Amino acid sequence: MAFFGLVGNDQKLASTTYSDRESASERAARRRREGHHRSAAAADRQGQAWADAERARQDRGSRWRR
Repeated sequence: MAFFGLVGNDQKLASTTYSDRESASERAARRRREGHHRSAAAADRQGQAWADAERARQDRGSRWRR
């Protein structure tokens, strides 16, 4: 039974068979990091837009302050 020759060498087989592939945990961590960077850039753009709108609102003034 050749099956019994495979028992116990899972790590050795995995190191040779999947040596050029990214592991599932590494892929999940990379996606989390990339997601964070995407949301950080979007939040930065949103904050900049808010600051620009607020500055324009303050520069415009109102009839009470004229």
